[in-house]
Amino acid sequence: MKEPIILIGGGGHCKSCIDVIETGSRFEVAGIVDMKKNIGQKVLGYEIIASDEDLDKLTKKFHYFLITLGQIKSPERRIEIFNLLDKLNVTMPVVISPLAHVSKHAKIGRGTIIMHHAIVNVSAIIGNNCIINNKALIEHDCVIGNHCHISTGCIVNGGVKTGTGTFIGSGAVCREYVTIPDFGFVKANSIYKG
Repeated sequence: MKEPIILIGGGGHCKSCIDVIETGSRFEVAGIVDMKKNIGQKVLGYEIIASDEDLDKLTKKFHYFLITLGQIKSPERRIEIFNLLDKLNVTMPVVISPLAHVSKHAKIGRGTIIMHHAIVNVSAIIGNNCIINNKALIEHDCVIGNHCHISTGCIVNGGVKTGTGTFIGSGAVCREYVTIPDFGFVKANSIYKG
């Protein structure tokens, strides 16, 4: 039997997260939290049942929550929601697409989603509340900080370290063993050499 999970954020990234959840066998979407004006609308057939101000009530009924708000310009809102859920003492599980490969020797933090065809290699460490997007490659010995978004098709080579809240754009390549500072931004299709 699948566990019910509440998704927070009802935009495009939410749709991608729903697809990952539906492909897996662990969770089923119980509802979505979004802006108050959107309550009653549906995202891929799942209803927006509440807004942020209802989170306290939802935590009395549901155990599992996943932040499905995207992160391009800034991680601030995802961080705020993560901290709020942390205070409400809910479980933010790791969600991994069955189409991804995550080494048994990797560590993945709470509330992180590993999306379709992503690869997380041996001895990689990924922090809390991260998005490892479709076809991203996280190589051996990487350390990805909390609240990071590693976009579609990125190559993060061995030993790279990223700070909190880092964004790496689609198709970017990070040279091995570089360090990206907190709230770093790597442009799409670029080569980051440190």
